[in-house]
Amino acid sequence: MELDFDLIFVAGLVIGAFAIPAFVSAYSDKRRPKFAVLLALVGGGMAAYAVNQNPGAYSVAGVPDLFVQVIGTYLN
Repeated sequence: MELDFDLIFVAGLVIGAFAIPAFVSAYSDKRRPKFAVLLALVGGGMAAYAVNQNPGAYSVAGVPDLFVQVIGTYLN
């Protein structure tokens, strides 16, 4: 079975995006952002792994098209 690096990249970005509200919530409640850091590390690690395994395939301008492509692939 071949890994789908596009899916790993997109999932990493989504998981990393969930870290932002977790950071804000922890900051506003004056507690340590343990879960937010975990989300950021996992999401960043997934995105970095996909970029490392598939160099030159991802760019900032191509991220929206990549999201649509991955969602379309797995919804059909």
